[in-house]
Amino acid sequence: MTPREGFERLEREIVHEKAATLGRAGERLEAALAAARALGHTLDAERDPARREALLRGYEATRRQVAAARLMLVIQREAIGLRHHRDVDRQFPEPPRRA
Repeated sequence: MTPREGFERLEREIVHEKAATLGRAGERLEAALAAARALGHTLDAERDPARREALLRGYEATRRQVAAARLMLVIQREAIGLRHHRDVDRQFPEPPRRA
């Protein structure tokens, strides 16, 4: 293997790892959003005030997980040079606050 071939191979590995890391961050965000949606649907169907309160606490904790996962995705994007995050906002909207 020539030095040039070695460098190109290393470059491909780095690009692959960046893409994989970005993908994992997106998957974590998608999972957190799915959990928030599921809790939101359960919360909507629940009529017992005590259970609603417990579900609401769980929903708010999940909203915090969504925010943390979204921040990690944005950090990963910035680390690879993507500076505009409108696509993230559009594709992964923040779950609404619930009362």
